[in-house]
Amino acid sequence: MIGTIANTTAVIAGSLLGISVGKRFGDGLKKILMQALGLAVVVIGLKMALSIQDLIPPVACLLLGALTGELLKIERGIELVGQKLNIWFSSGASTFVKGFVTATILYISGPMIIIGCIQDGTVGNPDTLYLKSLLDGVASIALSSTLGIGVAFSAASVLLVQGSMTMLASHISFLQEPPVLAAITSTGGMIILGIGINLLELAFIRVGNLIPALLYAALYPIIFF
Repeated sequence: MIGTIANTTAVIAGSLLGISVGKRFGDGLKKILMQALGLAVVVIGLKMALSIQDLIPPVACLLLGALTGELLKIERGIELVGQKLNIWFSSGASTFVKGFVTATILYISGPMIIIGCIQDGTVGNPDTLYLKSLLDGVASIALSSTLGIGVAFSAASVLLVQGSMTMLASHISFLQEPPVLAAITSTGGMIILGIGINLLELAFIRVGNLIPALLYAALYPIIFF
């Protein structure tokens, strides 16, 4: 749970900083911060992806996951849910509600939360959630500077959802098997690498459509070993 606590704290701290001085931050400063985080995400993604010697199974899982996610249009579905929630809650509502909903959708969707919760819940490795904390903290500065204190209250959503996922992962025994963890870590690393590439604006990868790769990675060692 330490990764979730760090993430929750980062959202609150970033939001308070954004409310107090965020409007003084120029676009150039915000951009260089995101680029620096993008480089860090790329390095960590590569480290995770190359953590095993045989890369063929993770690559196969990634390809199968990409095919499945594209056919199911997972990323588009996430976007539509976010749009519906924003319209539902924010139409005619206060900036507080819009800030809360916008930030909540951003912080609890995407592959990084799944990978991080599995690592933290199974072996107590919060590194991925620490990285997510940095990203969410910087995002909170930008969001709260325009949408206000509602962004800070999205920390409650992070604590509830992310904490629940971490606790669930800690009670799923097969996720703690070394071959399963290795496959998930390597496959997840390639997905995180995609997030870094997006942050650096080198290309646009629909990383949401790669989420099924984590399921294939979890099942691969069980089926073939």
